Amino acid sequence: MSARSVPPAGRRWWALALIATAQFMVIMDTSIIGVALPRIQDDLDFSQEDLSWVFNAYVVAFGGLLLLGGRLSDLFGARRLFSTGWVVLLAGSAVAGAAGTVAVELAGRALQGVGAALIAPAALTLLMTLFGSEPRELTKALSLYGAAAPAGGTAGVFLGGLITEYASWPWVFYVNIPIAVVALAAAPALMPGGGGRARGSVDVVGALTVTAGLGAVVFAVVRAPEAGWDAPATWAVLAGGLVLLGVFLAVQASRRSPLVPLSIFRAPNLGAANLAQFLLGGAWIPMWFFLNLYLQRVLGYSAFPSGAALVPMTALIMIGMIVLAPRAIGRLGPKAATVTGLLVLAAGMGWLALVRPEGNYWVDVLPASLVAALGMSLAFIPSLGTAISAARPEEGGLASGIVNTGYQVGSALGLAAMTAVAASAGAGRSGDPAALTDGFSAAFAGAALVALAGAVLAAATLRTPRPASAPAPQVEREKAPRR
Repeated sequence: MSARSVPPAGRRWWALALIATAQFMVIMDTSIIGVALPRIQDDLDFSQEDLSWVFNAYVVAFGGLLLLGGRLSDLFGARRLFSTGWVVLLAGSAVAGAAGTVAVELAGRALQGVGAALIAPAALTLLMTLFGSEPRELTKALSLYGAAAPAGGTAGVFLGGLITEYASWPWVFYVNIPIAVVALAAAPALMPGGGGRARGSVDVVGALTVTAGLGAVVFAVVRAPEAGWDAPATWAVLAGGLVLLGVFLAVQASRRSPLVPLSIFRAPNLGAANLAQFLLGGAWIPMWFFLNLYLQRVLGYSAFPSGAALVPMTALIMIGMIVLAPRAIGRLGPKAATVTGLLVLAAGMGWLALVRPEGNYWVDVLPASLVAALGMSLAFIPSLGTAISAARPEEGGLASGIVNTGYQVGSALGLAAMTAVAASAGAGRSGDPAALTDGFSAAFAGAALVALAGAVLAAATLRTPRPASAPAPQVEREKAPRR
């Protein structure tokens, strides 16, 4: 990419604001529908069994297509894919908002997921293009980008409640449209231009097998708590997904221009950092989900106060990612910061496992949630930055797709697994606060074990960069003649 294709230095931070907005939106779209689901069910005549697919249709499409989105970003240019993703997200939002039937609603949600799968890896690639040559600025940029995710999740809870109560449920989808229009108008002036930096063609077979395989695995796991983990259909779909993923790996090893060149995993730290992101998502999302349920079903909070109760946690995550994480990386290094963050996250979730049926927010929720938030903020940025920076520049979109896929699939699988744990421990008895608390406590304890496993594996597999590659020694060499 030529230097002329990169915006002037003063505009890079405006470009980062747009990139952070993209991250904010794709995460917000997973949470904004929660409060609106009962009204969507009534208006469109959803069955109770199918209602969860208003959420899952988005997650499966998003997680299943991220690798393809990353590869397309490398082949055709990140800015082009970024803009295309906004067009698709806009169209999906319009369809979902105007839907009059179950099938159309689910199609709109899936289309939103497709748009998000194009936007997310392209956004990270653009961030690396803008800031990748300056390590200190890259850390700041990744911190702001990372803080947009919890902000989007909490904003979704707030906006979903406000919009559903004071407007109508279609507006939880229509709210995306004006933001998409602004993003499409701003992208040409703010984002680096130019074509793709990778050569080759689109691996259609690879794209189909990995998308279908990931989709089937996620489908099987998110459906299992309802259909039963011992149901033949659950295992048949899971086995089919694993077979498709095996076919995908075989195809990648044999093709000249694969969707995912397996050699990318030879890059130091790429696989290890992605494993950390996978387990981070598998621990954090279940904690956030069951904390909402504890506040509402046990402590008796309504939807909007429940969202407000999570504001301190969200605020600490944002402050931690913007202020604390860069300092931790500079002082401890990415590996130690990641391991420390996962250990703190595990401690916070272990504390949450002590919740009581007669508990209250100030004792049972706030202190433990703040500890968990601190751990999340310390672990997310260094593991994300390590994964993205490990790849070559021409594979930046692919690396972005891989790390996004790892986090999203880890989130979906972790939530499904902890849902099963909670149900087996008593959360299936919705009218009994004590049984609900037992189930939620088990889910928090399970999520703590996932975070602890992440810390152990990160400590064992992440490599510490050589001192010569860090910026600090260079500073010392520059200062030496002045002594």
